[in-house]
Amino acid sequence: MAHMSRARKTEATEPAVSLAEGSSPAAPQRVKAARVRADAAPGAGTEATDERADALHRQIVALQRISSLGIIAGGVFHELNNALTPILNYAKLALRNPDPEYRERALKKILDASQRAAAIAGGVLGLSRPGRDPNHREPVDLGRLVEDVVTLIEKDLRRHNVRLELQMTSRPFARINAAQIQQVLINLLINARQAMPDGGVVRLGLGLDPSGRTAELSVADEGSGIAPEHLRRIFEPFFSTKSAPDAGGLGGTGLGLAVCRDIVEAHHGRIRVESRPGRGSTFTLLLPSRPSSAELADHAGAA
Repeated sequence: MAHMSRARKTEATEPAVSLAEGSSPAAPQRVKAARVRADAAPGAGTEATDERADALHRQIVALQRISSLGIIAGGVFHELNNALTPILNYAKLALRNPDPEYRERALKKILDASQRAAAIAGGVLGLSRPGRDPNHREPVDLGRLVEDVVTLIEKDLRRHNVRLELQMTSRPFARINAAQIQQVLINLLINARQAMPDGGVVRLGLGLDPSGRTAELSVADEGSGIAPEHLRRIFEPFFSTKSAPDAGGLGGTGLGLAVCRDIVEAHHGRIRVESRPGRGSTFTLLLPSRPSSAELADHAGAA
């Protein structure tokens, strides 16, 4: 970025906001609770407390995912209706017209619209049902994941006069839980939209770092930015910069970014934010990349 050297920047792995560094005023509440109870009741009680804390954390993640789905639901259903309408119309026209060539063209239109509807429905199902095992990981095409996110969120952004620009310089793979990373991106995009109440542009980027070993997913807005005194607290649980509800009547609980950080760190990644007051903010996810199945097969064949 042109202004990166002058921009204020913080990462979720810096001492102020990361448990990994050993001094963590921003440690997740579930970890704090477990430590307090562990001191009071060592031994078997510690394991039970850890299990309860983990269960509570899973519930918080699920509630945040449901909240995101609720916010984008109107736009998703509108897009689904747009996909279903041509299916119905072209089916009626094909039934009325005996010309085989016309019917073939109508069937192709129906196929295209059906695939669009299936992609929308699949995105919603994937986000709403991330699987029984939250620790499940598999190689995922991040380009495809980003496209699915765009399908789910674009209508909501347009409804609030926000234009989405997609910038993909590569399509890296990563070993992830796709629904969880989708959840992070959707949360960041909703935050970006809320940071621009009068509309604007949000940029969703995907690429590799210069080493080629780390995938970078970024969400940049043109909002008011984050005040310097708030920047280092931005990933703390229950800390929010949203002082009032947005146009949709939604405020901030302070859990969204904390949950995002927990998800990314569980994938052995990092999340960072760069912000300039009055110029906007950029959140970047850094995830370990891995070769695609095709690349691994090519390498094995060459060997």
